[in-house]
Amino acid sequence: QVHLVESGGGLVQAGGSLRLSCAASGSDFSINTMGWYRQAPGKQRDFIAVITSEGRANYADSMKGRFTISRDNAKNTVYLQMNSLKPEDTAVYYCNAEVREGSSVFLYTSWGQGTQVTVSS
Repeated sequence: QVHLVESGGGLVQAGGSLRLSCAASGSDFSINTMGWYRQAPGKQRDFIAVITSEGRANYADSMKGRFTISRDNAKNTVYLQMNSLKPEDTAVYYCNAEVREGSSVFLYTSWGQGTQVTVSS
């Protein structure tokens, strides 16, 4: 089983920036896409961005411009750079990854435990 661990969350003032990281660990695995989602209290989990192993990124329309996803395949790590943060960006941020273990033809999705981002006004 591959585990994902997010880090980099915290409290920031409006207009500030944060960089989230999500590292995958395990044995004999490869990762297809990696993505970021967020969930505010009382709301559904929303898609932010996804990036392929080749580095192609796609964003939710509402996230374009302030958020940038990137990836280091050698470290099995995905990043989310967040700029010009607003109070409405306050949420728990989750990463996920499409994982293939060994020579399996099957992919499964692994999720991290989430990291809290709080933006004060």
